[in-house]
Amino acid sequence: MTEPLLQVRGLTKAFGALRATDGVDLDVRGGETHAIIGPNGAGKTTLIGQLSGMLPPDAGSIRFAGEDITDLSAPARSRKGLARSFQITSVYREFSALDNVALAVQAHAGHSFRFWRPAHADPALREPARKVLEEVGLGERADVLAANLAHGEQRQLEIAMVLATGPRLLLLDEPVAGMGAEESQRMVDFLATLKGQRTIILVEHDMDAVFTLADRISVLVYGRIIASGAPDAIRGHPDVRAAYLGEEA
Repeated sequence: MTEPLLQVRGLTKAFGALRATDGVDLDVRGGETHAIIGPNGAGKTTLIGQLSGMLPPDAGSIRFAGEDITDLSAPARSRKGLARSFQITSVYREFSALDNVALAVQAHAGHSFRFWRPAHADPALREPARKVLEEVGLGERADVLAANLAHGEQRQLEIAMVLATGPRLLLLDEPVAGMGAEESQRMVDFLATLKGQRTIILVEHDMDAVFTLADRISVLVYGRIIASGAPDAIRGHPDVRAAYLGEEA
């Protein structure tokens, strides 16, 4: 059997007496969309922080593409191909959509941030940026300031910036957060186009989005994964119903 792209074993993080993650084991296969769900306070954000390198674990290990990355920094993990989007949109609002993605292309190439003039004019940066914007459905909005994009478009732009780094694994932290029904559906439709082409870990509260997109789902409760499996198995799992989805789900 092929080794999973991401292997997590015994991952633990405590804040005082609270164990936000408590011996988490997780396998993510190449090409799958793997959703992580759980009630508020379950430890999802802490887990994503540990996977991305923003939070060092107290115990446990993380292997990515066969390599132990437990002690690597967030930038080092990004260079290995592991990229994260955030729960709160983080784009450069005073720059155009195209400029935002061009900056992401250049930053991933390892240049310092004393680069604005070359990034603003260099075709080697801007042409790949245009292609990514087309991929996420923002091709016609390339020259619009990020501040003037709708909320859903800003989330699409953030994902474009992540894609511009050429990741092997996307960590998406609540990509439909704060969206209305129409914007949310557009984002779900876009993420569906990535299925099978990208490996994705999806942390999301919107259960419609989760069950539409996920190949497999892991349920985190009080820092522990209580179930992992296909969407239908998770939907009918009695412990999941009791802990999160509710008897009427």
